[in-house]
Amino acid sequence: MLERRKSRKVCAGGVYIGGDAPITVQSMLNCLSADVKGNVKQAIELETAGCQIIRVAVPDLQAVRLIPALKQAVKTPIVADIHFDYRLALESVAAGADKIRINPGNIGDESRVRAVANACAAKNIPIRIGVNSGSVEKEFLAKHGGPTPLAMAESAMYHVGLLEKFDFGDIVISIKSSDVASMVEGYEIAAALCDYPLHLGVTEAGTYHMGLIKSSAGLGALLLKGIGDTIRVSMTDDPVREVSAGLDILKGLGINKNSPVIVSCPTCGRTKIDIISLAKEIENQLAGCNKQIKVAVMGCVVNGPGEAKEADIGIAGGDGCAMLFKKGELVRKVPENEIVSELMKEIELM
Repeated sequence: MLERRKSRKVCAGGVYIGGDAPITVQSMLNCLSADVKGNVKQAIELETAGCQIIRVAVPDLQAVRLIPALKQAVKTPIVADIHFDYRLALESVAAGADKIRINPGNIGDESRVRAVANACAAKNIPIRIGVNSGSVEKEFLAKHGGPTPLAMAESAMYHVGLLEKFDFGDIVISIKSSDVASMVEGYEIAAALCDYPLHLGVTEAGTYHMGLIKSSAGLGALLLKGIGDTIRVSMTDDPVREVSAGLDILKGLGINKNSPVIVSCPTCGRTKIDIISLAKEIENQLAGCNKQIKVAVMGCVVNGPGEAKEADIGIAGGDGCAMLFKKGELVRKVPENEIVSELMKEIELM
């Protein structure tokens, strides 16, 4: 079992981040801020997909109206994403935001930072300090020769210091980069410097394919070391796919155990049935299933009950048929056209 980094626990709209709380999956709405109906529809889709925290951009005063509309439509906590104008943070807090995302360095002098900290403290709303490779201050860039992992981490801790100066401690930190190695190292440095919960993400990761690969690599590297309390898979695609990818990353790492895990062989010349199609169909059939089981879809008896003996249930392909097995023990032979239906019947009985 992975040993999590010990961090503080903060609460955003009833969802805890850090401490012993489960790792949460986030996403961000990408409709135009003027499109209230579009944002509400997308938020509902995200919530239905399993998103646990939803972020929305608040680029101007008109966009603040999104917050009460979203709060009325979904139960998922809403994070207001603020840049430059500290008044938008104050208005978002007043409108009911559950969390504020700011970069304290770009909202003006310390009096403005204090105003935001005081407003959030009065309503027990956490603040996420969001630092990325493109927002590092000039002094840190000059000191380290660019947006290095150490420069990003020092920038984050500088912003933490600003909030701590005003006795504010409900802080979440993110240190994002489009470079996976820099992102990983930046978070490792921050994890060693403080006990605040960490929001993981590879920023500007690309389209679905590369976004998934880079996020899996970066998030996986950190989560396997126990670093990270909430995640966002960034990709140029439908935010619902970000949520699905995030949940699957947690499942693949063995962190989220509230759904079936499918293990399947890559197939070879010994395979005599269409295992590729079967594996996809079984995966679709198990979508939404909350049973904590391991299901094996194997191409032949070589990779069947033997190699997948730790699976709770599975099938091993034969010649136009498959052997159904449980915990490594053969149960019965099933015709090829009945494999999925028979397997699902057995899973329902488990």
